[in-house]
Amino acid sequence: MNNTYSIFAAATVAATLTFGPALAADTFSLDPAHTQTVFEVSHLGYSTITGNFHDLKGSVVLDQENPNNSRVEVVIGTATVDTGLEARDNDLRSQSFFNVAAFPTMTFKSTSVRRTGPKTADVKGDLTLLGVTKPEVLKVMLNRIAPDQLRNNATVAGFTGTTTIKRSDFGMKAYLPYIGDDVKVTINFEGLKQ
Repeated sequence: MNNTYSIFAAATVAATLTFGPALAADTFSLDPAHTQTVFEVSHLGYSTITGNFHDLKGSVVLDQENPNNSRVEVVIGTATVDTGLEARDNDLRSQSFFNVAAFPTMTFKSTSVRRTGPKTADVKGDLTLLGVTKPEVLKVMLNRIAPDQLRNNATVAGFTGTTTIKRSDFGMKAYLPYIGDDVKVTINFEGLKQ
């Protein structure tokens, strides 16, 4: 086969694929300095508010021979939500939204990978947010797998995954319909080969 990707979550993101010249069953540890989970949500129809999370942990197993054996597990610390405005971020940490006191993390765990093109795949998985688990699908693009001279020639895998979730599906219903229900998520993932 040719290479695989990970993920959501959730946030995150984030997920898995197999393409190009990757090695079979390689494990890539999420590089938090070069991985972002960015979300976008409509604010009253006037603008789109964006945010991300700073606490990301996880790994991706890429199996080039059997993409469906690839897998990802990602944990996102919800208290690190950041939209660039402290008052809004504090509101997002409250019981009305992420309720970080009761649910300090959200997780994404892949359940299957289906290759859709030479560098693309659908990664299905379970997203758990606010104690609710729902299936989600990430549309994933392989960006590159290659040694990085700036990281002592460590092999790095880079992917971009996108999905749209409904926050109300997870019980996050504050200010609907004024603040959008659909939340677009983009995961920019870099993983270091272990």
